[in-house]
Amino acid sequence: MKLFISLFLLITITAANAQTVKNGLVVMGKTDSVKSKILGEKRQVWIYLPNGAGNADSKKRYPVVYLLDGDGHFASVAGMVQQLSEVNGNTICPEMIVVAIPNTDRTRDLTPTNSLLDPSGKKVDMFKTSGGGEKFTSFIEKELIPHIDSVYPTAPYKVLIGHSFGGLTVMNIVINHTNLFNDYVAIDPSMWWDSKKLLMQAHEVMKQKKFEGKALYLGIANTMPGGMDTLQVRRDTSGGTAHIRSILELKDVLQDNAPANGLQFAYSYHKDDSHGSVPLIAEYNALRFLFAFNKLSNDDQYKIYDDPKADIVSIYDTHYAEVSKHFGYKVLPSEDEINQMGYYFLRDHQPNKAYTMFALNIKNYPESFNVFDSMGDYYADQENKAKAIEYFQKALKLKENPDTRGKLDKLKSGK
Repeated sequence: MKLFISLFLLITITAANAQTVKNGLVVMGKTDSVKSKILGEKRQVWIYLPNGAGNADSKKRYPVVYLLDGDGHFASVAGMVQQLSEVNGNTICPEMIVVAIPNTDRTRDLTPTNSLLDPSGKKVDMFKTSGGGEKFTSFIEKELIPHIDSVYPTAPYKVLIGHSFGGLTVMNIVINHTNLFNDYVAIDPSMWWDSKKLLMQAHEVMKQKKFEGKALYLGIANTMPGGMDTLQVRRDTSGGTAHIRSILELKDVLQDNAPANGLQFAYSYHKDDSHGSVPLIAEYNALRFLFAFNKLSNDDQYKIYDDPKADIVSIYDTHYAEVSKHFGYKVLPSEDEINQMGYYFLRDHQPNKAYTMFALNIKNYPESFNVFDSMGDYYADQENKAKAIEYFQKALKLKENPDTRGKLDKLKSGK
């Protein structure tokens, strides 16, 4: 029972950081732009940054989610990433930067080949500009990603998410530019495009190529005519079912070859969702699949909160060693999260665990003034004046802070 009380109290501590308010407006992100020589135009992007990314003193780096059809999916994906990584102590996925790419000429950029035909074989005038997918991919690789890496605190781990034509682009990059991203999310991709040309290529590439270290999540909507099921639709030959038939065929190709080619693959079929509604649930499921390794187990959480003999440092060190292995670089537990837990244990009259948390932060973030300030608060709470003064002074050597200075002066004056 105490675990649930502890988690509830932790929620009350962390939920306050969920939103940023500026001038009376709730702000989700910012805009940026890249003048593209490859595309011959200025491209705007929308940026979501985790709360800690604006801290000039922090050296923390963040994985990046690149989001196609950015103007349509930015709010949902940014909100989901925030909810699953920052709010209420969640570690379902890591804190991440989201880079959403709004469209200028969607058909041009998100189709790999030129074609005028819809799934039923009818000519569509709006497809005249199609086939610019390779140039768009080159823009992402050679101009957008370098810009983002130069301006924002990025880590070398990238995820690409796309829906419909965006999903087609995701699959083109998976097949032809595999190493451009670490993880891929293709949501109801338009694999019917150009008489299934990319789908036919997938049949061959998935057998021949290796995809170790890559993960792909496929979300499938229910776009079948009423009364049909997936068995019936596979046997159908009409243009009206070409979209879902091509996706089911892609699913089979990926599933059949994943064990041998090393691709980590999962999919979900959403019978109650249309092509338009499926992105939200598919994005959520994708984040849980891609970052299943990131969350502390329930057993570890129980030990941290309720087992007085638990070796908390060992739990965190072991877990984040595994997380680091997945990411390919060293990952540490969040300074803010550990700090908040330390204060929670202090208020819950568990000083030993509070000390452990504050000491863990000092070990992991020795250049942060805040971790020494927090340890000073711990010793002040324990009425160890000399130690409190020592740690407040250590904090001030790293950064002058009026709150810390005030606490130090008060201790020295004896007031």
